[in-house]
Amino acid sequence: MIEVYGTETKKMLNILILDVLRRYSDEEHPLTQQKIIKILKNDYGVEKIDRRSVKANVQSLSDMGYEISMEEGAGYFLISREFEDAELRMLIDSVLFSKTISDAYAKRLIEKLKSFGNIYFDMKVSHVKPTPTLQRTDNKQVLFNVNEINDAMDQKKKISFRYNKYKADFKLHDQGKDYIVNPYQMVASNGFYYLLGNLDKYDDVSYYRIDKMTDVVILDEKIKPQKDVVGLEGQLNLSKHMAEHIYMFCGESLNVKMRTTPSMMDTLVDWFGKDFKITKSTDDVLEIMVRCNENAIFYWALQYGPYVEVIAPKKLRQDLALEISRMNAKYNSSLCSGVSAD
Repeated sequence: MIEVYGTETKKMLNILILDVLRRYSDEEHPLTQQKIIKILKNDYGVEKIDRRSVKANVQSLSDMGYEISMEEGAGYFLISREFEDAELRMLIDSVLFSKTISDAYAKRLIEKLKSFGNIYFDMKVSHVKPTPTLQRTDNKQVLFNVNEINDAMDQKKKISFRYNKYKADFKLHDQGKDYIVNPYQMVASNGFYYLLGNLDKYDDVSYYRIDKMTDVVILDEKIKPQKDVVGLEGQLNLSKHMAEHIYMFCGESLNVKMRTTPSMMDTLVDWFGKDFKITKSTDDVLEIMVRCNENAIFYWALQYGPYVEVIAPKKLRQDLALEISRMNAKYNSSLCSGVSAD
């Protein structure tokens, strides 16, 4: 309980009443003047207050721009908030299923987000807790990394960092060298946070998982101009870039023609957005043209192999045929040698 005494009560009353409306009111739970007085006494230790003071302070808050319903006889409630319940739930779910942050930080961040709702929202999401079974990073420097990279991009400075990879002990291990990178953009993809950058000795984009970076340091050296990096020339069209780099692979993008069925349309939009062209559409056949990173589309086509056939370019089709042949030989070899999945 926050206790307020003496002359401070009057000065703070409108702030306290605003807090009461934020925490305890909504359209389904309007507060009468008497109810507000009771909450002020129980939660804040405010003893000397009458209904006229409540009404005057609510009107004062309304005059200051707060949207408060003041319908006669129906009670008061706060109409607009920083976040609607649905918006808060979406943000909480984003934290809940993020692989980039640790369980401990996810829990703290969810509690902060819940504080933007009222007590009724808090009851709705009381069951929401980060689960330790979800794949999350072990790297405790992630938030520091994000802050440092953000500052470096703002200052147009290079950064250095160490890059880590998991080994057989299920722990991250330093790869033993410093990376010096020109940072341009941070993006979220498939539950992970990536840095889009460039190494000086190359002219294309490189990608780094931020949760695998440690010891991030902002350098004094200015970054390479973005226009000098292939794929980032001019203004970065992030939505187009992400649609072409579905697995965050480096390398060239190319136009790919694929044959599939109309039932795959949902999946195509999920992966490539709406930025692809339908070249043929019948009840049974759907042919599309999409621009995508060469390495990414190779693995995507393998993933959806039973449902998708790459028609062009010829080299990509040949590479896929060769890889599928190798896979077929591997599994057939296992069957012939009597290897069992058991």
